[in-house]
Amino acid sequence: MPIPAGLPLPSVVDRAAFETELEALRVREKAHTREGDAIAAARRRLPMVEMDATLPLIGPNGRVTLLDAFEGRRQLAAYYFMWHAGHPAADQCEGCTLYTSQIRELSLLHSRDITFAVLCQGSYDESARYRQFMGWDVPWYSAEPSLATLLVGREIGLFHLVCYVRDGDRVFETYWTRRRGVEAMDNNYSLIDLTLYGRQEPWEDSPPGWPQAWGVAGDQHPYRINGRPIVQWSRIEAGRSDDLSPG
Repeated sequence: MPIPAGLPLPSVVDRAAFETELEALRVREKAHTREGDAIAAARRRLPMVEMDATLPLIGPNGRVTLLDAFEGRRQLAAYYFMWHAGHPAADQCEGCTLYTSQIRELSLLHSRDITFAVLCQGSYDESARYRQFMGWDVPWYSAEPSLATLLVGREIGLFHLVCYVRDGDRVFETYWTRRRGVEAMDNNYSLIDLTLYGRQEPWEDSPPGWPQAWGVAGDQHPYRINGRPIVQWSRIEAGRSDDLSPG
């Protein structure tokens, strides 16, 4: 949506004053980066919990196991895609659709011996048609047969990002996150956060008069516009069918 004209803008200063203010902010940015590195270091030192490597998943060729989803690599990052069974494409999770759309090039992950896969919380046949409509080529499985065990103690029906490691034929869960934690999969917000008006969402701490129309009642959902997830519109305009019905 276009940002309206006539909105407030920051004060205008000369280059020297601008660089002075920016350098002060840069000190905080560097501290933030170092803290992120420290958190990642602590994450690498977490204990882990063993999972049943034979837990069934459903893939394009039928039944496989959690171990099979590693595709022979040592590590697995799995995104648990929310699913609304029997609902049309326009009603599927707008957040999951956004985040999954950001995962395109997997070669760097593979070079670190990491497989990325989507473990959908719905049936394979229905959700695979959604994957085809969206044009995704990341590995896709239905976790429906094993969901209660895979997400034990967690809220089924909410999106999760879970990391696993295997030791031979044994599988261990090493980390999981949800809600804003899955922004690790997204690059849009990282760029948006660098811009003047930011995410334009009401929870943000912005100066008076800054646009914050996204995330309020009505159609201005942060990930949805005109009745469907935002990233679906390019597929519709390209003529792809969003029919998820059998056949």
